[in-house]
Amino acid sequence: VQLVESGGGLVQPGGSLRLSCAASGFTFSRYHMSWYRQAPGKERELVATITSVGGSTVYADSVKGRFTISRDNAKNTVYLQMNSLKPEDTAVYYCNAWRATIGNYWGQGTQVTVSS
Repeated sequence: VQLVESGGGLVQPGGSLRLSCAASGFTFSRYHMSWYRQAPGKERELVATITSVGGSTVYADSVKGRFTISRDNAKNTVYLQMNSLKPEDTAVYYCNAWRATIGNYWGQGTQVTVSS
C-alpha cells in the first residue's frame, strides 16, 4: 500500500495550491479519502473527507469555502484544491485512506507553508 502526496510548497497569503495523493496497492474506489494536517506543536486535524460512494464531502470549519476535496477513481488519486491560503494553513498535509474494519493508511506528508 502506498499513498504519495505531492504539490506542497511555499505560497504567499491569498495564494493557491493543489495537493495530489496518488494511491496504489488497494482498491481505491472503496475507501473514504481524507486530508489531514499537522502544524508544529499541534495535534493532527481533519481538513476534508470525500466518501467512497457518492463522493459526499465534509470540511473543517476553518477551511470551508476555501478548500475543495475531489477524487478521480480512474487515476486512483485524491486532490485538495486550496485557495485564499492563510498563514494559519501552514502545516504538513497528510493523505488518509480508510475503510471500516479493512484498512487505515497514511501518506508521508507534504509541507505547505503560507508566508510573505
